[in-house]
Amino acid sequence: MKFEKIKNKGQARLFESRYLEMLTKTHPLVIWGMYIPMIGYSLYYSYDTLGFSLGKIALIFAGAIFCWSFFEYIMHRFLFHHITENPRWTRFIYVLHGNHHEYPRDKQRLFMPPVPSLIIASVLFALIYLMMGNTAFMFFPGFLLGYLMYGSMHYAIHAWNPPFRFMKPLWRNHHLHHYKSDNKGFGVSSSFWDRVFGTYFDLKKEKEDKEKVKELIFEK
Repeated sequence: MKFEKIKNKGQARLFESRYLEMLTKTHPLVIWGMYIPMIGYSLYYSYDTLGFSLGKIALIFAGAIFCWSFFEYIMHRFLFHHITENPRWTRFIYVLHGNHHEYPRDKQRLFMPPVPSLIIASVLFALIYLMMGNTAFMFFPGFLLGYLMYGSMHYAIHAWNPPFRFMKPLWRNHHLHHYKSDNKGFGVSSSFWDRVFGTYFDLKKEKEDKEKVKELIFEK
């Protein structure tokens, strides 16, 4: 989804109804506050009620975080940037992700807002439970934490300079995804899968455009 001009002010209007519009916005702390208790209880339930060992819980939990990183990459590459002539699909993709590329300074739409987030999370948990049974109570919390880390990293990349030098390539990979080419740089919380599938920007050859980067950073 290409835009001739990136808008540095305001937000996209996604729905005519102001009530629906209100439901499209959220703050990261709201989502963290909503899911951290679920994550904690699921892990406790896995240990106390289901009787899984701490080692197994930790292993599956960590594996789920890694699985999230792959899910994040696939969704960003093949759904969020899907090209279609179908107007309904185009509209759906714009609501889901395209508005972020047109309004990259909109800090209220970097996390999925609470209502659709809970619906999607419920469906995902049901699918995972059908495939894994009780293991889902260890896997799903890790998957959720992966999502929280992704959303928070996305927020950080648009809000601040990288806090450590080793994180600068991750920042640049995402910045280039915005202003250079949206056919590369799909990893946000990690660039691992970009490197695996050849969609990582060659940062040695890409000159950093500080003015374009500035347009992606939230206003103070």
